Amino acid sequence: MAQEEKSPLLAETDGDDYNYPNPRKRVWHVPPELKGVVNVNGTINTSSSSSSLACDFDFVVCVFVVTFDTRSGNMIEWCQPEEFELDGVEFKAMVSGSHTLLKDFVYFRKENLYGLACFENMHVESEIERGARMKSVGILSTSYTNLYRHMQFLETQVRHQLETPGKYSNLEVFYQDKKGTLNSTTSIPQQITPNSSSSTPSQEILPEMKITHPAGCFSQFMKFFGEKVFILWKFALLQQRILFFSPPPIGVVCYRVYCACCLGNHDIGGLGHEMKPHFYVNVADIETLESEVSYIACTTEKIFEVKTSLYDIYVDNQVIRPCSPMLRDLMKVSVADKDKFAKLNNQRSALQYNYEDQGIDEEELFTTFFTEQNNRIFQTLLEASCSQDRQLTSEHMKNMGLDPYGDRTFLMELVEHYGIDVMLMVDNPCCPK
Repeated sequence: MAQEEKSPLLAETDGDDYNYPNPRKRVWHVPPELKGVVNVNGTINTSSSSSSLACDFDFVVCVFVVTFDTRSGNMIEWCQPEEFELDGVEFKAMVSGSHTLLKDFVYFRKENLYGLACFENMHVESEIERGARMKSVGILSTSYTNLYRHMQFLETQVRHQLETPGKYSNLEVFYQDKKGTLNSTTSIPQQITPNSSSSTPSQEILPEMKITHPAGCFSQFMKFFGEKVFILWKFALLQQRILFFSPPPIGVVCYRVYCACCLGNHDIGGLGHEMKPHFYVNVADIETLESEVSYIACTTEKIFEVKTSLYDIYVDNQVIRPCSPMLRDLMKVSVADKDKFAKLNNQRSALQYNYEDQGIDEEELFTTFFTEQNNRIFQTLLEASCSQDRQLTSEHMKNMGLDPYGDRTFLMELVEHYGIDVMLMVDNPCCPK
């Protein structure tokens, strides 16, 4: 490794005899302390009793550097552990269209692992690099919940890799400091050095649907979509396959994926399946997406637009396009949706006024609002299904925060999707509001 650090990967040379690095198949040998929890390909063993605990921790399993080579394209330049299988990560850590940007970041998923990578593009006076040096530095973890805590470090390191290519000592120290191990008595993944730097994640087990995000993430989501947030809310609650498209930068779109996942949060057990974000996807994920019954993801690749069998909802920036006629019936913002949007904004304004000096926890406000809204809907539906007549009236719908007429189709789809046996006693008017 010492010898490798002395010679930068991309040498300043114009000769034709320049030796380009050759990518090789990497097979990770599982350390003894991780056997039974992490498989040989780096994925989580879902049958292990410790796997669910592992996913609740910021359990870093790999650190890597991706480079753009003018002859070979995107390549894995370096990783730790050295034999970790990273096939395809080079195209997720450096997304399609990144060459048009100076900086970006991306969340992504590799099988059961989640990744975060920071990208930077630096001008160089080098013909062999065609005037631009592009790299990404990233990590893979068993959970996405705390990846953002390491973003500042990754941003610093990608700049370091651009300025001094081939020097990986900081990344090696980071990996040794942050990698997880299993406590011999509790089998719970823990950090080797729990009192290390500020990028070390909290030792508390966090809820699955919680992410450390930059200030303003949720308010930006609300401002970007406006009242149409409640159209996305209905699709998320119906557990549809939602794909966000946007040209680079993709980082902010990854946050939209997470915010959209939060729209469907509820505390009622036994209803539906868990909705986990895929974050950034590319053409290599087509086979995976074909097998998913529901997901929320984003892409920069326009080819997905014509592959309508892969998604139910296509979101092109602020334009929401459903694929089926039934879903198109849900595109209108109802009177109740407008009321809920105003209520959410009023709650946010009130909190800002009351906690002006301290700042507000936008995530808690946002997720609590939708969790309570969804709980109210499901509790009302389940209570009605257990009643003698199983009838659901206009009054029930108003109590659920729904429009008796404008949300009638949505409610019918909702009870069918979750298999809740109720009789909707609301007439379908000729001219719905």
